[in-house]
Parts: sequence; C-alpha cells; structure tokens
Amino acid sequence: MRQNHFLSPTLRDVPSDAEVSSHQLMLRAGLIRQTASGVYSFLPLGMRALKKVENIVREEMDAAGAQELLMPAVQPAELWQESGRWEAYGPELMRFYDRHKREFALGPTHEEVITTLVRDDVKSYKKLPMTLYQIQTKFRDERRPRFGVLRSREFIMKDAYSFDTTQEGLDKSYDSMFLAYTNVFTRCGLDFRAVVADSGAMGGKDTHEFMVLSSIGEDTIAYSSVSNYAANIEIAPVVSKYEKSNEDEKPLEKFDTPDLKTIDELANSLNIDKDKLIKAVLFMVDEKPVLALVRGDHEVNDVKIKHFYHAQVVELASHEQTINYMNCEPGFIGPINVSNDVDIVADPAVEAIVNGVCGANEKDKHYKYVNSQRDFSVKDYIDLRFIKEGDPSPDGQGVIKFAEGIEVGHVFKLGTRYSEAMGAVFLDENGKSKPMIMGCYGIGVTRVLAATIEQNHDDKGIVWPTTVAPFDLHLIAVNTKNADQKQLSEDLYKQLKRAGCDVLFDDRAERPGVKFADADLIGLPLRITVGKKAAEGIVEVKVRKTDEVLEVHTDQLLNVVQDLTERLA
Repeated sequence: MRQNHFLSPTLRDVPSDAEVSSHQLMLRAGLIRQTASGVYSFLPLGMRALKKVENIVREEMDAAGAQELLMPAVQPAELWQESGRWEAYGPELMRFYDRHKREFALGPTHEEVITTLVRDDVKSYKKLPMTLYQIQTKFRDERRPRFGVLRSREFIMKDAYSFDTTQEGLDKSYDSMFLAYTNVFTRCGLDFRAVVADSGAMGGKDTHEFMVLSSIGEDTIAYSSVSNYAANIEIAPVVSKYEKSNEDEKPLEKFDTPDLKTIDELANSLNIDKDKLIKAVLFMVDEKPVLALVRGDHEVNDVKIKHFYHAQVVELASHEQTINYMNCEPGFIGPINVSNDVDIVADPAVEAIVNGVCGANEKDKHYKYVNSQRDFSVKDYIDLRFIKEGDPSPDGQGVIKFAEGIEVGHVFKLGTRYSEAMGAVFLDENGKSKPMIMGCYGIGVTRVLAATIEQNHDDKGIVWPTTVAPFDLHLIAVNTKNADQKQLSEDLYKQLKRAGCDVLFDDRAERPGVKFADADLIGLPLRITVGKKAAEGIVEVKVRKTDEVLEVHTDQLLNVVQDLTERLA
C-alpha cells in the first residue's frame, strides 16, 4: 500500500480527551476517529489490524469445530420478553420503536436469537452437539464510555453458543472453547490470565473471564501468591477464620455521635480500630430490603448478596427507602431493633466482634458494646465481603495479591437458562423431549486490539506484535527526489510484495524526520529505509521492538526479513 494515497492521518499532539495510552495512540496513529461519545470509525490502518484479530479468532473457532453464521443486530422485544431479560438487562439495552410502534433492541448479545434459531431447526439429539458463532457489531448504552474502544457503545464482538444433550457434553464444549480462547490471546501476543468470574446478566454459572494484565484495567484480579488460583474480585470467596477475643461483654450503651457518619470518622473520633465497628448497608434485593453487615475494615460485596438470594437486581437503597425501612437517614443505621420486614445478613467476621460499635437507627446516635447474638439477630451468616490482599487464598495455597485486568473474553456455562424459558428442546434416543444444555462464549474483538496496544507501546508509539500488525513492514524512501533512492524503493516494493510481504510504502514527499516519526508511531515490526547507500544496493533494516539496526544488501534482504519475522513471531 502506497502511503501517499493511504488514509492514515497521524497526529503529533496527544488528544486532550484521551486518558490511556491505547486510546491516545489509536487516535495519533490514525487507526480510529470518534464520531460520537463511545462511537468510533475505524480508518484503514485500524481496520487492517482489526481484521488480523478477527482472522485469528475465526481460525481458532473453526479449528474447535464451531460453525460461523451471522445474526441480525436488530432484535424484537418479544424474544427478550420470552427469556425474561427485557426488564432485567437494564438501561444498557438500546431500545427503539419502528414505524409500526413495534419495540426492538440493538443487540448487546444474541442468546435469544440463537436459541430461537436452533429451537426452530434442530429437533433431534443426532444433530447435537453443535457450536455456532458470529463476528458482529454489538451495541450497549454505556453510562460512561471511556478509554476509547475499551469501553464504547458500539463494538465488534465474537459470540459463540454451544448446544449439548448432557452436562458432560457442555463440559467438553466449554473446555474446547477455553482452549481456543487461550490460543487466540496467546497468538495476539497478550499477557493474560483466565480467572473465575461472575456471570452477571447472562445467567448460568461456572464462568471464566480472560483478563489482559494492565494497570488501567477496570477489573481487579485476586490471585494466589504461590498457585495458579485467580478470580475476579467480585467472585473470589473469603476463607478467613475469625475467633472472638476473650474479653467480657459489657452492657449495651447508646451514645452521641454528632455528624459522625462514616467508618473513618467514627474510628478516628473514638480512637479505635475499624475492625471493632459494624458497618451496615441497606440494599434492595428484587425490591426486598436487606441489611448487610460487615466489619468496619471490610467492604460489602453486592454480587455475593445477589448470588445468595438468586436475585435479578441488587441496588443500594435510596435515601427515601432507607428512612422508610430503617426510620433513620443513612450514616446512622444499624442492626438493633430493626423491622421484621428487613432481612439481616452478616459476614462471619461480624459474629466474632466483641463489644463493637454500630449505628443506633437514630440521627447522631450509635451503640457501643454491641455483641451480635445478644443484641440483634441475623438471618444468615454468609461470605459477604470483598476479598482483601493478604487474605488466605481460597485454594489453601499462599495469600491473595491483586492485579488490574482488562476483560477481553468471557466463557459461560448457561445450562438450561434460555432453552427452558424459550422452549429449545430435542428428542433423545428414547423419543423423550429434553431442554438443550447451552454454553456462551464472547470475545471483544475491538477490546483485544486496544489491549494489545496497551501492552505493546513505548514513548514513540505502538510496537505491534507480528500477528496483528496492520502491515508486515514499513518501506521508507528517504528522498523521493533522489533517482537512486526512488528507483530502488520502487523495485523493493514490487519484490517484497511478490514475496508475499504486506508492505506499507512511504512514498510521500515529506521530510525524513516526519517519515521516521510516523513510522515509529505506527509501529510496524520491521522498517526498511532506502537512503544514502541506495546506489550501492544497501538499505537499513530496523526492528521496532528492539531498535536493532542492520545494514543489508538488497540481495540478502528477503532472507533477513524472513529470519527477523520468524524471530519476532
């Protein structure tokens, strides 16, 4: 591709609204341009890299026996109502009416559509197992689009769905997709980990997220200091054991705490450790009030509440709801003398607190010398808090450490969540009707591209892995007015293309400094510079990743390019 007529507008300055390296570099190197908040156009350079990622994904899906199809982005509301997700999915679902006042959604995912397709056309166990996938644009009305295409409203995703007759079959399909995902992210040159995760609005259980390790990741990975255990912090179980102190219980006492609403304010004012405080947080769990109790130095994990109650929606109670159910404004609520309408659940650490402090459900009042079994009742003691660094690893090996990660893939065992709701059944070998057992597997293709750049860049620009680079190499004619340089550049361009190399040829009438700066910014794996020694048939080959520079005679150029490419792979 000749750069003179190639749409690759580079920028010298860092865009003010781009917070992270991948977003900055994708804009500066001319890969993307913003059309609206969270909505981007991919320019030719970005599209070529995107296609490289798509091809890797497609090759691994095909190798795993999955079949590619394409489903519509526009989905009728009836399908989502049939599955029960029309209301549960929330405001991220982009909904609209057509001219006939029929309600539709722009698909954020395709469980409903794929289930109806298979339901209508697959009737017998003889057709199963079956895995189907697509690579398609998805839409989610993100509350806060950020970080460029890492969190956008419109993005490209590979979603696959498996259909099996038995749980053992699902396990096999799941393992096959897990291996395919491992291959995809390895081939893309990513440093990643597969972590135990929460299924969220997808439903189902036994899920893993594939996380690219990055300091700008929005997810926290809890991992063992010595083993392979890793989980999203939302789902990591706490296995810590707590023992009560042997101090004597003191009589309960209410006392004044004017304007002391937070745990930190209380601990500082009373000069006590936060682990002596009982933190109370009111949630609405499918519209039922639930008071969650944790130790003052711990944080409530609402995902664990959702799992315990098998709930669809868990939200913090509003100011008005708190007053209604607790007869008090937030900041002073606690578990003593609570209405029977409110469930009280507590983390096991709370049971071990002796002579603690909690809110009195009265403005500017707290209780001290609080003891759980004596002063209030708890419906259930459950693992209710976020795991912390230094906690024992759930697998019994080492302690927990934290790392940030960018989620680029997610695999789910859905079971019969959708097939039962939507009537996707098959006849077994005995002629008996049974629901299909499903799995779901997603890769954020645009996210993979951004995550690759996030992990592969320096202060000059992108440093592409060879597998996803938009071109194999960058050929630069330093001075297009010099006859020797121009002729040799043209000859090499044709020669490299005939050899199967994908070449970006900088034939622009620009200053050498501009060309070199753009080459570093775009970051192709190899750069071939035709300069002052063109008349001697000598060119300069530079490896972008290592800055290694070689002077090579054109007779040996193809061999050198091949050797370097193999070394970088």
